[in-house]
Amino acid sequence: MKLVRMLTAIVLALPFLAVGAMAQDYLLRPGDVVQIEVLEDASLNRTAIVLPDGQISLPLVGSVRASGRSLTDIQSDLATRLASSFATPPTVYVTMSALAERVVGTARTIDVFILGAAATPGRVEVAPGTTLLQAIAQAGGLSPFAAKKRIQLRRVDKSGNEKVFSFDYDAIERGVAGGLTTRLADGDVIFVPQRKLFE
Repeated sequence: MKLVRMLTAIVLALPFLAVGAMAQDYLLRPGDVVQIEVLEDASLNRTAIVLPDGQISLPLVGSVRASGRSLTDIQSDLATRLASSFATPPTVYVTMSALAERVVGTARTIDVFILGAAATPGRVEVAPGTTLLQAIAQAGGLSPFAAKKRIQLRRVDKSGNEKVFSFDYDAIERGVAGGLTTRLADGDVIFVPQRKLFE
């Protein structure tokens, strides 16, 4: 019966042991909070936040780089730096106190510019991966005076060369021409010319 209880206790403790092992492998980031304990001198015990420059601070040691390092690395580093202040090497523990808040859901946007006979020409912020048609729709569509068969997408590449792609909006709407899969890039300009008299 004792053996069963011992095995049950070990099995129940395994998840916590695994979490502890993972915490030791975790690389700190700015905003994370750690707990520092020095067994030989309780006055050095403190909670430290990893500053935006990646440093933490401790008396007798000063600033120590923490960002991008594991708890074990920092623990060892602090013990080495504190050793000269103690008769025997100190026992230092560094544990995770709190994770930095991670910003989730703040998607980056790109700027696309729509000129000419659009319903609302100007700069439009769109999500990366937005297509030509989606950007036009986001800008309110085309004006009644738009030359739908001569829409241009103007893109400047990294070398500074401008490329011009032509689209027939009517053909795209009918599913005859491509354009539904044309993904926009930051800085793209969509030019919608005005319709000629008998166009």
